[in-house]
Amino acid sequence: MSTESTGSFTAVDLIRTKRDGGALGPEQIDWLIDGYVQGRVAEEQMAALAMTILLNGMDRQEISRWTTAMIDSGQRMDFSGLRRNGQRLPTVDKHSTGGVGDKITLPLAPLVAAHGVAVPQLSGRGLGHTGGTLDKLEAIPGWRADVDHDQLLRQLETVGAVVCAAGGDLAPADKKLYALRDVTGTVESIALIASSIMSKKIAEGADALVLDVKVGRGAFMKDQAAARELAETMVALGTDASVATTALLTDMSTPLGFAVGNACEVTEAQDVLAGGGPSDVVELTLALAREMLAAAGVDEDPADALRDGRAMDTWRAMIAAQGGDPHADLPQAAVTETVTAPRDGVVTGVDALEIGMAAWGLGAGRARKEDRVLAEAGVVLHAKPGDTVRQGQPLATVHTDTASRVESAVQRIHTAYTLTNTQPERPVARDLILDRVVAADL
Repeated sequence: MSTESTGSFTAVDLIRTKRDGGALGPEQIDWLIDGYVQGRVAEEQMAALAMTILLNGMDRQEISRWTTAMIDSGQRMDFSGLRRNGQRLPTVDKHSTGGVGDKITLPLAPLVAAHGVAVPQLSGRGLGHTGGTLDKLEAIPGWRADVDHDQLLRQLETVGAVVCAAGGDLAPADKKLYALRDVTGTVESIALIASSIMSKKIAEGADALVLDVKVGRGAFMKDQAAARELAETMVALGTDASVATTALLTDMSTPLGFAVGNACEVTEAQDVLAGGGPSDVVELTLALAREMLAAAGVDEDPADALRDGRAMDTWRAMIAAQGGDPHADLPQAAVTETVTAPRDGVVTGVDALEIGMAAWGLGAGRARKEDRVLAEAGVVLHAKPGDTVRQGQPLATVHTDTASRVESAVQRIHTAYTLTNTQPERPVARDLILDRVVAADL
């Protein structure tokens, strides 16, 4: 198959331009992305170009046009016709870069929707040590991730929130390019990460977007400076596309909450919706809700909707609308084992990556996209940083389907916990919100 353009461009010329530190023009980028989707640009040529982008980067104009070209490879959703009581419904989306115990979407979507804002949350599945929102919700008996366009619109107008799988017609170029980056060592490019995320989010068609960029051991971005660069790049892309976009950098050195795994995270999310739940999960849920409501022009305190039950009512309606039973018992593990403290001490650290890998090994995650996950598998923590524990006191409980999975998970949990012999001079505290990025910062 020829890789020559019918016009004036060739893939080789574009590779050379980026290799030598140059910038690609708008027409070159449009031709490249279209040619890649149509098969005129070979996989090995796009792989070479991705590597040059990893090494040399792209400027704001290039990233913006690259993102637009990926959006234009598929369909754009349009929520401008959403109405309730004759009034247009504002739409706000949220995206997290992924972490351990990050069940925030579950309470957040109904919480924001309880304030008269439509939340079209097109989500994904977990891969590796980070969990997927759809996997968590599928632990609820009967719940369906696949929602057609008409149902999506009806549910947004009546319930206000939808959490569902994205259709294959949203930024198909990104799907193809992501698979290539995964096998060519080019996943780490901030320009390509940002355009990958934002092409799908902009194509979803919401008026505003709030980004939760995770930082730390359990996150993809380990370094705060790199995470801020990613956040700034994505906020700029949203701004360029006329989507009101803000970002919070949040800590992912320690798991969020106590539950890591699908069914157990649903239980913890329901605790938050009932007005309880772990303080860090509540704090982040409210912080993101305030950002989303502000973007929608709603001046209300979301904490009120947790206290008075409106958020829980919206959650139940959202689950039921997608075939789930919000009152059903969730799957329970056939095998559990409690991991105990080897000695007295103060917990000064719980490594999110190790806990995530423990949950993955128990069956809560997948190594390949086609792998099946166990709804009941996971880790429930009993001690977090700052807690004093005695020898033999529970640190965590593992949940799985077979005893053969337990040993390696227990070893990872022991590795995850850091105990000191004496009380630290300063209290062990977690600064959950590390930074905020808005368009005015750029």
